[in-house]
Amino acid sequence: MPDPAALPFLGLRTAIYRAPDLALAKKWYATALGIEPYFDEPFYVGFSVGGFELGLDPDPDAAPAGPGSVTAYWGVAEADATFARLLALGAREHSAVREVGSGIKVAAVLDPFGNVLAIIENPHFGKPVAEGTPG
Repeated sequence: MPDPAALPFLGLRTAIYRAPDLALAKKWYATALGIEPYFDEPFYVGFSVGGFELGLDPDPDAAPAGPGSVTAYWGVAEADATFARLLALGAREHSAVREVGSGIKVAAVLDPFGNVLAIIENPHFGKPVAEGTPG
């Protein structure tokens, strides 16, 4: 069995839903999930759900809300290195690596078949929820 530290992908981490009305979406998801968000900023709201993150993104330029708008993020140890590796393997840049707050980096590529493959480097992932981070 390969060493988990040597694997380029660490597992599914985050699904991002577009939320043009962030306040309304936050209220709806808090009620639907039965929990309050662990991360609550004007640019993003994150809920820790069973060891994964359900995120709400109000950015209208990210993608339109509605069918086909969910982006699943795969956890990686180093976003910059993984992004470069995916490009070297023939993927095309969809969104460059950027820090989105609290040391969290995200990026996305289009695979050779046109699918969005998003990655997230989240140094807080896996820490206890009591510390204010996703479980």
